[in-house]
Amino acid sequence: MPKLTIYDRKGNKVGTYNVEPTDFAPRINKQLLHDAVVMYQTNLRQGSHQTRSRGMVAGSTKKMYRQKGTGNARAGQKRSGIRRGGGHIHRIHNRDYSYRLPRKALQQATRMALAAKVRDDELLVIDDLSFAEPKTKDMVTVLRHLDCKQGDSLLVTTEKYDQNVYRSARNIAGIMVAPAADLNAFHVLKSRRLLVTKGALDALVSAAKDHSGARE
Repeated sequence: MPKLTIYDRKGNKVGTYNVEPTDFAPRINKQLLHDAVVMYQTNLRQGSHQTRSRGMVAGSTKKMYRQKGTGNARAGQKRSGIRRGGGHIHRIHNRDYSYRLPRKALQQATRMALAAKVRDDELLVIDDLSFAEPKTKDMVTVLRHLDCKQGDSLLVTTEKYDQNVYRSARNIAGIMVAPAADLNAFHVLKSRRLLVTKGALDALVSAAKDHSGARE
């Protein structure tokens, strides 16, 4: 069984954690992961794009010149869609792109994403991560001891929401903080590495085992 090294805040090895990808998911379905990521990305689209129809642009509705006898093609009002400055004939409307996959499928995708992080050795475990007060400097020091380079995408996962950890990391480029209960496949796969506290990892493994037991 693979053993993950547990580090302290200064980067010292203080123990090991026995975990393997199958603790989260028996197999990794790339198609399900792809579908989940596409859904989360699609839901981020604003859909506020639009254009104006002939009734929404400025201009007179008067016929530009008489129908016959001018030698020109017949022309109606200036706001016609075939003239420069006119409205679009098939106007683009605001659109809501959001949709949802089944809840169980999304939960399974999150577990598969965690299994992929364990398999690819992209998961770091720290024994404890807490601060007496929000301080970006302290967070940067911890990350430096753990050999997490600034600028690399990193998802920091705590057992529960910790305001001091969140506020200490929010100004660091590439860092995102989320409690274990709020993880999703998109955030896990988007980040190059995952830094998780031992308590958060216990909660994630326990939740995966509970799901596995309920399925059986």
